[in-house]
Amino acid sequence: MDERADTPDPDRKSRPSGGQSPAGAAVKETLGMLRSSLRRSLQRSPLSPGGKGSKVTATGGAAGSETGSPKPNASRFGDSLRQKVVSGRRSLKLSTKAMKSNGGEEGRSSIPEDLLEERMEEAEPEEEEEEEEMEEAYTLPEIPHIPLSVMQINRLIEMEVLEEAHLHLLALRREFQEESGRGEGASPVELANKEKDLSLLYGELRSKMAAIVSASSARPSRNKGLLVLVVRIIQEEERRAAEPGGLPGSWMESWRGAVEEGVRAKVGGVHLEPRGQNASWLAVHLGLLGKAVVEDLENVRRELRWCYPPSFKVFSTYVHAHHRVVGRHLVELEPRVTELKDLHALLDWIAHRYQSERIMGNPSLQPDMGGESRELQLEDDFLEKLEEKCCQRVEEDMRLSLDRVTELQVMEVWLKGRGPELEEGVLTSEVAMDVWTRVKGMGVNARKISPQLEQKVIGSCLQEVTQFPKRFEMAFRLHCSALRPRPLWTEYHITYINSFAALQQHMEGYRGACPDQVEALRQEVRWLTVRLMQDLEDQFKEDVEPYLRRMMTRKWLTTDRDFQQLQSRTEVLEQHCSLLRPPHHQVRRRSLSGRRRPLDSRSQNHKSHIQKSTHEWLHPVGDDLSDIIGQKNKADIKNHLQPLVEHYPDFSKKHLVAVLSFRGLLRGREHQLILQRLSELKKKTGAAADSSHVLFGAMQVAVNTECLSNLPFSCLGFLLPDS
Repeated sequence: MDERADTPDPDRKSRPSGGQSPAGAAVKETLGMLRSSLRRSLQRSPLSPGGKGSKVTATGGAAGSETGSPKPNASRFGDSLRQKVVSGRRSLKLSTKAMKSNGGEEGRSSIPEDLLEERMEEAEPEEEEEEEEMEEAYTLPEIPHIPLSVMQINRLIEMEVLEEAHLHLLALRREFQEESGRGEGASPVELANKEKDLSLLYGELRSKMAAIVSASSARPSRNKGLLVLVVRIIQEEERRAAEPGGLPGSWMESWRGAVEEGVRAKVGGVHLEPRGQNASWLAVHLGLLGKAVVEDLENVRRELRWCYPPSFKVFSTYVHAHHRVVGRHLVELEPRVTELKDLHALLDWIAHRYQSERIMGNPSLQPDMGGESRELQLEDDFLEKLEEKCCQRVEEDMRLSLDRVTELQVMEVWLKGRGPELEEGVLTSEVAMDVWTRVKGMGVNARKISPQLEQKVIGSCLQEVTQFPKRFEMAFRLHCSALRPRPLWTEYHITYINSFAALQQHMEGYRGACPDQVEALRQEVRWLTVRLMQDLEDQFKEDVEPYLRRMMTRKWLTTDRDFQQLQSRTEVLEQHCSLLRPPHHQVRRRSLSGRRRPLDSRSQNHKSHIQKSTHEWLHPVGDDLSDIIGQKNKADIKNHLQPLVEHYPDFSKKHLVAVLSFRGLLRGREHQLILQRLSELKKKTGAAADSSHVLFGAMQVAVNTECLSNLPFSCLGFLLPDS
């Protein structure tokens, strides 16, 4: 046989002769190279009698030349050979199609279909063996004495004839090592060129192998034979890592990178809908992503693991690759996640679903999971940032919810003039329940993810609720100021005092987790209550001031009509205050009864009204003051001071001045004598006085003479919450 047909000259170019097309010449050259490759492979195959090869153990050592090899390796070599032929056929068919399109008749007749079919039948095993784990040891075929050209080796790599290409690479590498060992006799230029060729060819081989590994999970049936060759090449190159002429970097690390790249392509191919098209876009995507992860790992268990020896730990490698790739995918996905429900879905998927039986805990994966971690590999601060983003969104949503609560009161209550509801004897509204339900719902949803997130979310909610009383008060004054002084205005005040008191009681349940926020809310509610009570007091003062002005004249001696009006308005206020929630509804009648003016001791109506108080020590105040005010002779006033001082030791000089002013005694000698008598009596009683009975000490004395001009806030102190 012509030697040129067996060993194609790398420098020879195919020229058209006898009407043959250039494409036909190219096919002939490829065919000749393939025939030569097949013949040499068969001659040195462990299946042939004269075959030579080195048996490589699991540790990478050579066991010498052998004329045969165990059956599994022989079968795999047959698979390798069959893969070469199939790859060659695929390349040749592509060339044939090109020639057909150009009308080349010779090209169709130049493809040796019979030879290819014959070789395939020889290499085809009679029956397939059961899947078993690949052995660590392998037999390296004989390295050619003379390598093919760089272009031919590169062509073999492109055609995925990996074993043949690798053997010629090893031959070229051996030449480089031999020439480098000659020392001064070697040409530096030739050595540099050969080293560059080796680097380029090895780079192409590594890239081709990476592409095969990356696609192996998606197309396992196509790449199983190639994966066996890839594994043996990696083992051989790792064994020769210390020899010159190789490619820098670990081949095993390159393989792991290719595995990860394949997983990245798989994850990147999971369907992701735009947010505007589907409100549940993230939940759908995460569901598909989990399904893709399970399917990929099931495929590794079922198909790919048989193409690797145990030392590769292929299933573990794919598991960790999924942890890293999915973790990075979620980091890239995070900027698109802005809604609270989507943030909850993402956090829940990371914390629970990924590790659950739906994905990493899937029963189909457990036989090989062993002690493998099920947790995603995320950036160190990613979860913390995600939770912080969730809390910020909680604050925004909570603020909107609170604004809707206020808007509901505006639209359904204030603008319609609807009265508040009476529930269990107190005026109430939906405000407290609406706010508390929203906060509780936020906490429950966060607790499903983690207790730590629940505490953060509750703190964020309370931070917004703390600012709610002031915003609500502004809206209330804006829409309800025109109702003053109608009874509905008063009822609204009492209703919202009750509502915010109830809200604060609900929030006290979170004091253990968020003490600072709960205390801040308590202070805000307290001051809101103070302001609403001040409104009620101011309105009461406006209502009774005309009657008190007339009562400051001598008209009160002949009629009690003004006093009856004063009494009536006081009783209305008491009735409204009785609609407050406990403990605010405990009316301290001392505050009202003790401050009702004892105007006419001769009026039994006045006297009996004053004595309605349950505090018996208050009963004498009406008679004592009436005796002083009712004296016709100014000089007799000083003789009636002793009972008042004995009953109420806190009655002071400024109070007596106010009483004398009401009596019309503003100055003069008698005025001074009366004040002097009071000082003598207070010195005489001294420490014997009962300090537990304080009535006048809580009263401020007005500087001017306008009635109720500076009525102390303590007059309505019974309406304030206990603090």
